[in-house]
Amino acid sequence: MIRVLVVDDQPLVRQAVSDILADGGIEVVGEAANGREAVSAVSRWMPDVVVMDIRMPELDGIAATAQIMSAPLAAAPRVLILTTFEEDDYVEAALRAGASGFIGKGAEPEDIVGAVRVVHRGEALLSSAATRSLIERSVLPQHPRAEAWNSEPLRQLTEREREVLLLVAGGASNQDIADDLVISPHTAKTHVNRIMSKLQARDRAQLVIDAYESGIVIASGGADRRG
Repeated sequence: MIRVLVVDDQPLVRQAVSDILADGGIEVVGEAANGREAVSAVSRWMPDVVVMDIRMPELDGIAATAQIMSAPLAAAPRVLILTTFEEDDYVEAALRAGASGFIGKGAEPEDIVGAVRVVHRGEALLSSAATRSLIERSVLPQHPRAEAWNSEPLRQLTEREREVLLLVAGGASNQDIADDLVISPHTAKTHVNRIMSKLQARDRAQLVIDAYESGIVIASGGADRRG
């Protein structure tokens, strides 16, 4: 069973989210009212996923996420950010801090449960449109794409893995990748896992950021398969 820590400064929100997750078959191991409590709670309860609010007293959700992800834990939890808007200005900063995705507080209960399961699997909860919006606002390629492929650690990737990385950068799911490359979803997942291992990325969200920062894709035009 997935173990979750719920972090929000509003008691009613914490209770509502906890009840939703429990009803969805997910174990809530604890709650925290601010980022500082969250960091301590993660060390104590070792949850699989932290559902984290952004705006909180003492230590906000972004700073707390950064501390949790940088801590020398045996297995760092996934962090799912709670936000008011899908394209909130805080989202990009949260992803850089180590969050695996984000979901609006107004989401349907089943969507919240599904979001926790998605990030627990190591996938990024990012729509294609939201991904492009976030990247376009803050990340620009820093060197030519052809040169980027020859840089470490990207040169470790096979031709097929390069194709898959470009699709991931465009917000593609495993099923999308499978359909586009005419392979099975299992094979697509295997490729993504190998890419994450080679690039030492914690999840798909980090792959998206890495792809744009490396310069192998451009913010305004999406993935360039010509490499």
